Amino acid sequence: MPQDDMFARVDAFEIELGESLDEEPRYAVAIVAARSGVRVQTIRRWEAYGIVEPRQSSTGPLYSEADIADLQRVRRLTDDLGVNLAGVAAILHLRRQVVALQRETITLRRTLGQR
Repeated sequence: MPQDDMFARVDAFEIELGESLDEEPRYAVAIVAARSGVRVQTIRRWEAYGIVEPRQSSTGPLYSEADIADLQRVRRLTDDLGVNLAGVAAILHLRRQVVALQRETITLRRTLGQR
């Protein structure tokens, strides 16, 4: 496979992963529940298990667009694919590692391309 094609696939995969979503915490749990289609009680349970980790503020936990996308992923994994919460935690952890490696690869590629 030509190198340019490989990099285009990496860029496309990064976009597919949705990691360009805003990570600024700004939404209360009730808004997140309505936007993600996940009940407030379920979100709280997933918080207790450490599957989602909202940022704490003086008014309570706040969620970002990226958090909402993660909640939707968790819902799809559990409801559609039957993955248990331990499996979901492992999948999300591995996904975050893949995204970090993709970002590093793109940064290195850009650095090397500038030389």
